[in-house]
Amino acid sequence: MRTSEHAVGRAGRSRAGVGARQRTLVVAVVAVLSLLAVACGSGRSGGSGGDGGSGNGGTTEAASGETFGTLASPCGPGDAKGATQLGVTDTSITIGFGDDAGYQAAPGLSHELSDAMRAMIKWCNAQGGINGREIVGHYGDAKIFEVNNVMTDACQTDFMLVGQGWSGDSGQEQVRLGCNLASVPTYSVSAAFANAKLMIQPVPNPIDYTPVEIAAAMQKQYPEQIKKSAVMFANYASTIDTKDKVLASYPQFGFTFLPCPQQYSIAGESDWKPFVQRLKDCGAETVYFTGSPTPNFENVLDAAAQIDYKPIWITDANFYDTSFAKWNTNGNADNVYVREAFIPLEEADVNPATQQYLDIVKGNGGDVNQLGMQATSAFLLWATGAKACGSNLTSACVMQILATITDWTGGGLHAPTNPASNKPPDCGLVLKLSGTSYTRYYPEGAGTYDCDPSYVVNVTGAVVDQAHLDANRVSQPG
Repeated sequence: MRTSEHAVGRAGRSRAGVGARQRTLVVAVVAVLSLLAVACGSGRSGGSGGDGGSGNGGTTEAASGETFGTLASPCGPGDAKGATQLGVTDTSITIGFGDDAGYQAAPGLSHELSDAMRAMIKWCNAQGGINGREIVGHYGDAKIFEVNNVMTDACQTDFMLVGQGWSGDSGQEQVRLGCNLASVPTYSVSAAFANAKLMIQPVPNPIDYTPVEIAAAMQKQYPEQIKKSAVMFANYASTIDTKDKVLASYPQFGFTFLPCPQQYSIAGESDWKPFVQRLKDCGAETVYFTGSPTPNFENVLDAAAQIDYKPIWITDANFYDTSFAKWNTNGNADNVYVREAFIPLEEADVNPATQQYLDIVKGNGGDVNQLGMQATSAFLLWATGAKACGSNLTSACVMQILATITDWTGGGLHAPTNPASNKPPDCGLVLKLSGTSYTRYYPEGAGTYDCDPSYVVNVTGAVVDQAHLDANRVSQPG
């Protein structure tokens, strides 16, 4: 269902009555938050340019005099004219965004990305819009299974999709590409969208490369324990893909995986103790877990505590979750490590972009988390390209500009990424849960990252073959 942005209210988040279909949604959103790499679509060639750049190697000056972190604001007054494409008039630019917040089994889940989009549209319009054109946001609630309907609607009204996150994004591609609707999303889930045409992400998640900074960090901190590792994953396409990437890449950093992988039902298990008992009996001292922190992983940790099993748990960025942290009053998650590429919210006092994100979104009555920071980066990336196009505002122009940006941080929200090359960042950090709070584990020093070119690994094999990538690493119909 698609509505005017002004008619949409924010749904609350509920953890009660979590059914199998809700858990499916959670894992899909989770898989994308494991993120961080960029899909290489047609026209994405290398080139110079950085945050706020227009693809010519320089930094454009903000017409409004405003900044977002280290980025000169792409918003401001101007005299751009022309109805250059659907969704563009002399006075306005209509962009589509949205989430799955209306899914009945998980009301409000992932709404933070749309909260960020609403706040950033308001922030930008207060400065004069893009070259004087007001931004009009159209919200689309895909409710997981209605993404095709939302995309069909978007094809009738929107200039581009910006900052959206739909966990069923594989089901949208035939419609989206059929109407040539370009996208700068918050995240991607499926192989079909992660390496798609007409799509560039600020902190993307391609199928054929994966970031492994946390593997290197664990090698430095726990060189013996990682020699006895195992994996635990849901019987769901995205978590299986993520697990396969780990098995293909972590051995380069000293990991040896024992022959006891544990696959569980994404809908949950009536008894988790047999799973953790098998891991314990196998001798696994380190376990990579992929899936949903709530409630599946919580139940796993409770079961592990019952049999006195305390391995090192390695997880992805979706486990940086406020609800999960609040749950850990019993300390069962105190040995959980989380991969990150964003400066955590807890370090906003040393990172102006993080603090500005908090101020803008909370000031607009929104909720905040990493998903919202990622949507903010997507909006700023799109706006940078849109500004550079001036009166010649077409989606082709925007994508052409973005295809020259090789150094992007969203004004300092996250580690440097390369939206032009379809590669994840080679910088990251590791968080550790201690009681109900996340703390920086590695590297030490607030606002810092651990960086090395070897932290991006090329993945091959069945996990990549499903995407049917061409020579330019662009997904093709199977």
